Amino acid sequence: MVKISDAVKYVGVNDYNIDLFEGQYMLEKGMAYNSYVILDEKVAIMDSVDKIAVDTWLNNIDEALGDRIPDYIVVHHLEPDHSFGIQALADKFPEMKIVVSTVAVRMLPQFCDIDASRVIAVKEGDTLELGTHTLTFVMASMVHWPEVMVSYESSEKILFSADGFGKFGTTDADEAWNCEARRYYFNIVGKYGKQVQALLKKVSGLEIKTICPLHGPVLTDTIPEVLSLYNTWSSYEPENQGVFIACASIHGNTWQAAEKMKEILEEKGCPRVAIADLTRDDIAECVEDGFRHSVLLCMASSYDAGVFTPMDDYLNHLEHKAFQNRTVALVENASWAPSAIRAMKAHFEKMANINIIDKTVTIKTRFTDVYAAELEELADEIMKLF
Repeated sequence: MVKISDAVKYVGVNDYNIDLFEGQYMLEKGMAYNSYVILDEKVAIMDSVDKIAVDTWLNNIDEALGDRIPDYIVVHHLEPDHSFGIQALADKFPEMKIVVSTVAVRMLPQFCDIDASRVIAVKEGDTLELGTHTLTFVMASMVHWPEVMVSYESSEKILFSADGFGKFGTTDADEAWNCEARRYYFNIVGKYGKQVQALLKKVSGLEIKTICPLHGPVLTDTIPEVLSLYNTWSSYEPENQGVFIACASIHGNTWQAAEKMKEILEEKGCPRVAIADLTRDDIAECVEDGFRHSVLLCMASSYDAGVFTPMDDYLNHLEHKAFQNRTVALVENASWAPSAIRAMKAHFEKMANINIIDKTVTIKTRFTDVYAAELEELADEIMKLF
């Protein structure tokens, strides 16, 4: 069990069996549905869990409470993976109040049937006194739903951060925070960088010793690094100088060219080169890598007078997640009607602050030394950026 402090207990649930989150994100190390209890003169339960975890969550709460009865459940975020147990807990403790943001008041009936007299609506700066512990509420609209809020407990300097600073994986997953937190951020929160920036400014003056997110581990020693990364990510600035090669190949010729381009860039001293096969690799990881690097090199086959569908899908994902502030290079392959570069450019023209390198490469079916020489020229243009 995760230990936070003598008064703040973890009552969340690790799901080790789930392999797909929100119907689209592949999981290798499960998922955590985090919830917490603050034990003081009054008792507050911080958020609920997904439907698969409700029974275990209720047992965890009983163990943490002993003979105590909760006065409040604070609902920072109403999405189903954090709200399914509200009804069960409200039914079990009929005197308990439900604390939500003013926006969440209107949404609450979509998730449970709670008498309005039991609901406490809070706004920016409102507080909830529990005894020696005091919660101050900070609105975080569109991080990443409109009703989201976070709360700061001043005596122990804990930020209850809703989906912010979360990650894929269970709380005890044996892995660094960064990778799966990055994939989580860009695919779930990434569209709302402006709103994340606003939240970061609101909490910048707080002394934060602990961050308690709704997914992933409780954060303590790494908080400065975590806040710095969130600032970079939400500013749409690259985390790493380097090139991400996203390739969509039909018969393998474009993939051969992509591998050659990786080799060329590395030989020229590119600070970082990553490559992905869009026909096979996890699209969420490819979105993450697109945002991570300063240069995106798209290499794709022409297809149906457009671009091969895995690349089309990838660029749709980037567009949806507000991809911006990057340099892009383009390579296409076609046997009879080159169309991929045109189609890829059309995607990027819808995005903000995208610089497309003038030099492009068109391969005609087989990858030969002629095209290797053209890739060398393109690599030279890319290397001017470092």
